[in-house]
Amino acid sequence: MTLSEEDYIKAIYHLSKDDKGNVSTNAIAAQMDSKASSVTDMMKKLAEKDVVHYKKYQGARLTDKGKSYAAKIIRKHRLWEFFLVEKLNFSWDEVHEIAEELEHIKSEKLIEKLDAFLDFPRTDPHGDPIPDKHGNITKVEKILLSSAKNNEKGIVIGVKDSSSDFLRYLDKLGISLGKEITILHKEPFDNSVMINLDGEKTSISALTANNIYLKIN
Repeated sequence: MTLSEEDYIKAIYHLSKDDKGNVSTNAIAAQMDSKASSVTDMMKKLAEKDVVHYKKYQGARLTDKGKSYAAKIIRKHRLWEFFLVEKLNFSWDEVHEIAEELEHIKSEKLIEKLDAFLDFPRTDPHGDPIPDKHGNITKVEKILLSSAKNNEKGIVIGVKDSSSDFLRYLDKLGISLGKEITILHKEPFDNSVMINLDGEKTSISALTANNIYLKIN
């Protein structure tokens, strides 16, 4: 697989998380910041390699082979993110772009040794699960903070938006993985949420609340 092909496979995987049918060519083009015609050409190439099912005007979905390949790419990406944060002291908003490059390293032996060196982490620095060497992902029960009810308590276990801008904003708020949050009040007018964080009341916007995952206590 070329680097570009791997990027497309990963994009389709992320766009079809719920596995509810095909992903449209336009959706893939938007994700890859590419032209629809370029996506069509790539889908034909990937179909020839039996990693996607593709039909003109009906979009594409990963084959079992494609899903397995995507899981390997994601595994490498998230292990490298964990390594960069835990061992090289990068902040969680710095690692995505670096991991985008490192995920294309082909050596499976290196990745298995990296996994063992890191003591087999289950999640990356953003709370996303790391697939095991067989591509299996352990699902964790979680809800968006925006869906939590008044007086519920939860631990921050992940983010929906892992962009650098959002992660830096969370740092300013003092919100990070492992923090306990109590929902004090949800404002009906604008869906903002008053929370208790580290013993202090903090108001967060609906947009922010809709991008933080909690595990309810």
